[in-house]
Amino acid sequence: MTRSLNVYALPRFVTPKHLAGGPVVVIDVLRASTTIVHALAAGASQVIPCLEVEEARARAAELERGQTILGGERQGLPIDGFDLGNSPGEYVPERVAGKTVVFTTTNGTRAMLLCRSATRVLVGSFLNAQRIVDAVAPSPTVHLLCAGTRGQFSRDDILLAGLLVDRLTRDAPDLYQLNAQALTAREDWVAAFPQSALQPPDPPQLADVLRTTLGGRNLMAIGLDQDILAAAQLDRLPVLPELDPQAWRIRLARR
Repeated sequence: MTRSLNVYALPRFVTPKHLAGGPVVVIDVLRASTTIVHALAAGASQVIPCLEVEEARARAAELERGQTILGGERQGLPIDGFDLGNSPGEYVPERVAGKTVVFTTTNGTRAMLLCRSATRVLVGSFLNAQRIVDAVAPSPTVHLLCAGTRGQFSRDDILLAGLLVDRLTRDAPDLYQLNAQALTAREDWVAAFPQSALQPPDPPQLADVLRTTLGGRNLMAIGLDQDILAAAQLDRLPVLPELDPQAWRIRLARR
């Protein structure tokens, strides 16, 4: 039976109803999904995504004091009064282990809101790319949802989607029916890294390409180039963050 593999370059290209069939991988490489992977790999008990800053403050106030961290950004920069920003390197065990991270970002949370009816919602980054592939490979339908940057295409998300499509289809190219955006994403990845099947790009190589994207240029403009390199650590953290749409929290999946 032919399987379905779909990429959506921006949230506005898909409806919640369409995402109800099959797992959805939410992709916001620079930086929400990368930071969420870092936080859970560092021992955070859960991440609670919030759309607005005041919503995050109110949610944190409801939780146990001393066991809650406020994190996030607006316009790429830390939010006044929050404990952490949106830089992956901030989310280390000394800061987040055993704690709840209440998290709000410009793009990633909006993409997650589309997924409330999905059978499964995973958070993907370059750091956990193969773990994502292994998790969704058995599914007859897979959706890869790119967050974009302030409503615009951002090639960093498209490149990760292309890598995931390439790995899912590499050994069985006729197994999946790809939508047009999945075909384009895979072509973009292969064009950027034609030898990736034999030799995946190392972090400096991948970071060089990410710097040319809209998200990458924005980070460089505010002096956060180190976050681009942090996002380029391919397969470094093989964890599987999963959003529970009913409880509205992200935890490490058990499978």
